[in-house]
Amino acid sequence: MRNEKIKAVIFDMDGVLIDTEKHYNAAWCEAAHMAGFGDFQREHALMLRSLDARLASEMMKDIFGAGFDYFAIRDVRRRLVAKRLERYGLEKKPGIDEILAFLHAQNIKAAVATATPIELTLQHLDRIGVRDQFDRIVSAKQVANGKPAPDVYLYACAQIGEEPSDCIAVEDSPNGIRSAYAAGCRPVMVPDLTPPDEEISHLLYAVADSLADIRGLLV
Repeated sequence: MRNEKIKAVIFDMDGVLIDTEKHYNAAWCEAAHMAGFGDFQREHALMLRSLDARLASEMMKDIFGAGFDYFAIRDVRRRLVAKRLERYGLEKKPGIDEILAFLHAQNIKAAVATATPIELTLQHLDRIGVRDQFDRIVSAKQVANGKPAPDVYLYACAQIGEEPSDCIAVEDSPNGIRSAYAAGCRPVMVPDLTPPDEEISHLLYAVADSLADIRGLLV
């Protein structure tokens, strides 16, 4: 019998619903190298996943010095990602159709809480044919503080009318996990570019190999 306390599943988008984090990672490295920061590596790009831009800017300055213009480099990264998506297409993550069909069949609400701007989020979800399958779609750009602050998850829960403790939050990055946990949701990691590490493992409600496997947490 389904755990009656789980009333909604809230999904991050990049790296969870669509396979875009690999493009962001490559584009961050390329953009930083173009700006003269040749020691910017994959590990630095991984730190930026879902991270509030103000925090990201300060973090990169701490690592690379005051000359690291995060916002200018991010603008280049955005253009590079757009080119990569034109070339490679927008790919669904495995299990997305199965989990959304299951949630609808079980009358469990589905929402999106992403760090991506809302206009681009809606475009991406529309392109992969799932935009209309969510009860609410919200962006961290609509709240005061981005991830890892809890704001976007608290906003998503308020929009769907559910308590955070009754919601599973599906994430792929440490910053997303911290955000969901701080909001009081039940964080579930579906690993994308990295597995859970010791720092976030204790925050997790569960780890699932794919989106489809989340069904096992709801029955």
